[in-house]
Amino acid sequence: MIMKKSSKIEDTYAEGFKGFYCRIILTADDEETLKSAAHDATSTPATVIGRIEGGIEKWLDKDETPDGRQGAVLQFWGSGEPEEESVKKFEEEMSYRIRQDILVKPFTSVFDASTDTNGELDMMDRVGHCGDGYEWVEERYGRDMIIVPIMVPDFEIEKTLGYTRGVSGGNFWYFCSSKEAVVRAGRKAVQAIREVDGAITPFGIVSAGSKTETNYPEIGPTTNHPYCPSLRDELDDDSKVPEGIEYIPEIVINARNMEECKEAMRVGIETVLEFDGVEKISAGNYDGNLGSYEIYLKELF
Repeated sequence: MIMKKSSKIEDTYAEGFKGFYCRIILTADDEETLKSAAHDATSTPATVIGRIEGGIEKWLDKDETPDGRQGAVLQFWGSGEPEEESVKKFEEEMSYRIRQDILVKPFTSVFDASTDTNGELDMMDRVGHCGDGYEWVEERYGRDMIIVPIMVPDFEIEKTLGYTRGVSGGNFWYFCSSKEAVVRAGRKAVQAIREVDGAITPFGIVSAGSKTETNYPEIGPTTNHPYCPSLRDELDDDSKVPEGIEYIPEIVINARNMEECKEAMRVGIETVLEFDGVEKISAGNYDGNLGSYEIYLKELF
């Protein structure tokens, strides 16, 4: 099937970046609370503005979690190398996600799910001390857990969470002639990517690809205007939107390593090409000047 549609894949590359991440297991008593906490904690992709982003890697059955409850594997990502200052900033930002989106929901717990760690973060200072000095550490589920006394007793978080290097910013664009293709193909691709171990889509379907050149540097990256369909007539020859294309969504992928990132991109591209209205596949890059990796689309197949 993909060979028949290979002509739709542009001979270009996605520009990937070095990043680092924490991988955690979130558990809860019920599905509604679990999904609310998981989605809230990972809902704001923000590494592009110097903060952090996250995503849901997969959902877990009760026999797959440390405390025997339903759960989810979440990833939280920082950009660049895990150096002292970047790790400190990352720890601060991640603590906000845990405190404001998970701890506040009844009967939730957080466990370390790291592999091949480059370092560890002690959760006492920025999360444990929400107990105002009344928190304590005890062994539960075979792990050292911080118990934070709260009004609906009590929040549990493993004392240390590991972090390690990974690949962020893998991506592909799918050029669509219909609104239906944007939504149906994109949702199916995100679902398929979730089946790839270690990969997340921090944005889901992205409607606003960006560029580095900007008239307003104080707000960070701005719209990738040559690819905006509504500017096609205004830009004339400077527009890069083909005739018949009305939408150019993007799917961004972070993964634990390059192999997982490439597999997730391949699966996502294959999936969107199954849908009528998807006319072309491309990817976002910065002429190789910004990221550390060039992931060529045609080499994925």
